[in-house]
Amino acid sequence: MSILKTFFSIAHAVLALLFVGLAVMLTVYATQTAWSAIGEGPEGSETAIEAIGLLAIAVVSLQISQTITEEEVIRDAHISAPTRVRRYLSRFMVVVVVALSIEGLVGTFKALHEDPEMLPHAASVLVAAGILLSGWGVFIRLNRSAEELEPEAMKAAKAEDKKIDE
Repeated sequence: MSILKTFFSIAHAVLALLFVGLAVMLTVYATQTAWSAIGEGPEGSETAIEAIGLLAIAVVSLQISQTITEEEVIRDAHISAPTRVRRYLSRFMVVVVVALSIEGLVGTFKALHEDPEMLPHAASVLVAAGILLSGWGVFIRLNRSAEELEPEAMKAAKAEDKKIDE
């Protein structure tokens, strides 16, 4: 069983490194895109917005990498206690909601300037982000009562945080 756990830790570490590599690649591409927007003058605003979207995706990649590294490689956490589920899911949901919101805004700007028929599609991405945010809030609210039944799980999660911060 320990061989299997080691394998999964290594697999998670490799995936985290791939996310970091992709984030670096996206950051370089976003920088090139932003630089070309500067050369376009006022017409480059759409290109600059595209660069913002690329940077947002790069941040999402880094956040996912950090979450995977901390939760699966460093902590070797078992996602069974309500506290751990809420914390793990919350870290992931922050990334997803922020990314969807930024992509929705980028899509809205592009649709307004290039293809107004695509505006409902961009709006649907923003609506989806709002629904996810609302559902996440409901989950946290409902999960709170489960956490109160297991106060030792909260203490264990806080102790794990101290280990990582040191």
